[in-house]
Amino acid sequence: MRRTIRTYHFLTAALLMGCFFVFAACENDQAVVDQLFKKKIAVEEAKDVESYMSQSGITKAKLTSPYMLRVQADSPYLEFPRTLHVDFYDDSTVIESTLDARYAKYVEYDHKVLLRDSVLVQSIKNGDTLRTQELWWDQDKQEFYTDKPAHVYQRDKIIFAKNGLRAAQNLTSYTFYSSSGPMLVPSNGLPE
Repeated sequence: MRRTIRTYHFLTAALLMGCFFVFAACENDQAVVDQLFKKKIAVEEAKDVESYMSQSGITKAKLTSPYMLRVQADSPYLEFPRTLHVDFYDDSTVIESTLDARYAKYVEYDHKVLLRDSVLVQSIKNGDTLRTQELWWDQDKQEFYTDKPAHVYQRDKIIFAKNGLRAAQNLTSYTFYSSSGPMLVPSNGLPE
């Protein structure tokens, strides 16, 4: 009986010491634990990018840029921090307008591109030119829009849109917000 009590005390002491070491070994620095579970964002980089966008098998645009980043975050996006040039094609694959910007960010989920810094859109067909410092390009609606000041240069006039505008991708129609400059109004006073 004495031997059983001694064995029991020995096993109890061993178990308590083992638990002590296990609990002491499980203590970690919170910063190290946070770093292990921190979500990592993957970034891919590409140089001399040339990309074609098509719709129903018809080429609609050609994008070129010297440098691109593809960021795999919760909302993946493409970033063009060193300029971007886009040629837009009509259904006959003839260039109908061009776009240039010093910076662009394409939000994949929304199919929209934020263009910044010296944004220039030119229509080859009608000669119109749109200049602004910030512009959104909605690929699904095939239109540009901004709430920032913008200038539209047409053959016979310049229109300043103080609070922005909305324009067709090929610059054939516009909606101006707080604009100034000469504009032609039909004799019935209604827009065409």
